[in-house]
Amino acid sequence: MEATSETLDRTLFERVGKDRDKMESIERPNLTYWKDAWRRLKANKIATIALCVVGLYVVMSVVGPYMTSYAYTATDAKATDALPSAEHWFGTDMLGRDLWSRVWMGARTSLMIGFVATLLNTIVGGIVGGVAGYYGGKLDMVLMRIVDVLYGIPYIIVAILMMVVMSPGIGSLIIAMVITRWIGMARFVRGEVLRIKENDYVAAARVLGASDATILIRHIAPNLMGLIITNTMMAIPNAIFTEAFLSFIGLGIQPPECSWGLLAREGSQTLSIYPLKLFFPAFFISTTMLALNLLGDGLRDALDPRLRGE
Repeated sequence: MEATSETLDRTLFERVGKDRDKMESIERPNLTYWKDAWRRLKANKIATIALCVVGLYVVMSVVGPYMTSYAYTATDAKATDALPSAEHWFGTDMLGRDLWSRVWMGARTSLMIGFVATLLNTIVGGIVGGVAGYYGGKLDMVLMRIVDVLYGIPYIIVAILMMVVMSPGIGSLIIAMVITRWIGMARFVRGEVLRIKENDYVAAARVLGASDATILIRHIAPNLMGLIITNTMMAIPNAIFTEAFLSFIGLGIQPPECSWGLLAREGSQTLSIYPLKLFFPAFFISTTMLALNLLGDGLRDALDPRLRGE
């Protein structure tokens, strides 16, 4: 009985041999840091929707003004304060200008100011904070005292001075934002560099003779990139809102140019009669800021190395 049982048991199996390629293969594909971050970002449905919204607005800011035959500065005395129609999709303003083309041209201005000003703030703040945190000593003290002085200057005063010295426009707004808004990024980068430069791999690179520039670029900067991208994405809505606020109070973009803030200012003058003229710019400002904040939250989760592998 035992022999028969042993014979039956052996017939249930088949020897397949050894396949070294399959033995050394891994179940999960080997992903780089950025590929894994993109995978986790796509898995976040809210962040994906927010990314699509921001991408749609960017695309429409480029092609939207050309989807109608009316230029954003062209006036039509016979169609003033018109309601949305097949001819004017968003209606017209008090001068008969097509609001569809003006809204998307305003999107181009507002988004460009937000993205460019934030990018410049990130570059300036990243360089200053990285140098101060890495070298320390007197250089760190001098740079941080400059940061403290600039931090005490209200941004609105700088903006007013820039509008007086320079003509109001996109360039003066960006310069005013860069003068004071880089200090937050500088403080953040300095603190992270102070932490990272004490790690063993930085000390090993220094012992092997790596230059300071090599250590900063190849060893410290890559470990900061995820945090910098997240903070940059969070700062873009603030820059867009700042432009809208300054244009709303008359210190930003001036007619005949347009931005979302300027359109909101013009729409507020006839709010009780034609509320749609305020609704459109307010809607796009709100949804853009909401989408960018949600995207920033998604990027923070996707770029966090502690969550890799989940």
